[in-house]
Amino acid sequence: MKMSKPLVVGVLVIAIGAAIAGFVGEGKVSGSEGSAKLLPPFLHGFPTNLISSRSELASLERADEWLNSPPLTSEALRGKVVLVTFWTYTCINWLRTHAYVRAWADKYRDQGLVVIGVHSPEFSFEKNVSNVRWAVKDMRIGYPVAVDSNHVIWRAFRNNYWPAFYFIDAQGRIRHHQFGEGAYAQSEMVIRRLLMEAGATGDSGDMVSVSGSGLEAEADWRNLKSPETYLGYERAYSFASPGGAGRDKDRVYAFPSRLGFNDWALSGDWTVNKEAAALNKSNGRIAFRFHSRDLHLVMGPSAPDAPVRFRVLIDGQSPGASHGTDTDEQGNGTVTEQRLYQLIRQTGTITDRQFEIEFFGRGVEAFAFTFG
Repeated sequence: MKMSKPLVVGVLVIAIGAAIAGFVGEGKVSGSEGSAKLLPPFLHGFPTNLISSRSELASLERADEWLNSPPLTSEALRGKVVLVTFWTYTCINWLRTHAYVRAWADKYRDQGLVVIGVHSPEFSFEKNVSNVRWAVKDMRIGYPVAVDSNHVIWRAFRNNYWPAFYFIDAQGRIRHHQFGEGAYAQSEMVIRRLLMEAGATGDSGDMVSVSGSGLEAEADWRNLKSPETYLGYERAYSFASPGGAGRDKDRVYAFPSRLGFNDWALSGDWTVNKEAAALNKSNGRIAFRFHSRDLHLVMGPSAPDAPVRFRVLIDGQSPGASHGTDTDEQGNGTVTEQRLYQLIRQTGTITDRQFEIEFFGRGVEAFAFTFG
């Protein structure tokens, strides 16, 4: 897919508790952004003269492949309440919403709710259906998934964000949308209202109670002061290695004498390409001066079945109890798949710290830092 020109938003939007970074026309969103217009008493959505044309739901028939389900059509979904969620498996913002989506799919399935995850990739490796299949299994996704590797469904919905949620009534009309994290109670109320309109019977009981763990845990918004940062030159910024980045060229980089806040740098023999920084020789390092509870890195081996060991440090020391789910107390870990790795989850006081990762083999590609 030909991407639009990048729009780098380097401002941390504290009012909604997150950083927004992305493309013009394609981007991730954290925090919550409801629909622009209200449909009383609580349904956010289009007024009746702006209700969708139902063509969005019909675009599902153009999915590249379906996982967990035979192909679903708009006709087969008529009479069902449908929640369409756009996701990409390395997106931390989507991962932090998924415990709610999973709970809604389980709780309201028998009342007529159909949850459909549309996997629209951000990075090129996410177009690999084998990677998507792995993610569906690893992340315990049991609802139908439409593989949208060329963003056909994405464009039909005129979508701009990961994650995005579209709430569709039994007549196939979009009645509400939610972009980004948050507004979970409101979204569940929308589901209940649409199911009631569709004639669902029975007591829905209490609202779902969710406590995410690991990558699905809610961000520490109060201490989140570092933005999503890409390492490929198409969207990179705050790169601090002396001499800047050489595009698509093998080059030996060095750390500066001091990293500024939210700056990052490379050390060792790397090639910075459009999407990622690729390590050419072992013992390459990446440093980032950050402020957040969690630090993640989207990365993977450049070749299948070619794991690479690594070690992470915080302020020059092993992370100890502040290690992430993909590292131990000494900071050791292994890159095995192309995915998001949680490297740090701090347990103590959150302050500005310097993160470093060293790879003990060549062939790693590092795509983006995200924080929580």
